[in-house]
Amino acid sequence: MIDLSRAEWFKSSRSQGGSECVEAAYLDGGHVGVRDSKNPSGPALVFTPGEWDAFLTGAKDGEFDRP
Repeated sequence: MIDLSRAEWFKSSRSQGGSECVEAAYLDGGHVGVRDSKNPSGPALVFTPGEWDAFLTGAKDGEFDRP
């Protein structure tokens, strides 16, 4: 289990201060945490370095674009 108690969460610089954003945190062991900025005490997704890299590659390549 990854400890999130000391995570330093941040929003994308492109979020422009909106209230409906996700926040990310770089965690121990290269893991990346993602959570809903409107519910910071709620659940967070935690990705391994490989999972995060695959997600970013897919997003950049349009893999998750709506048809």
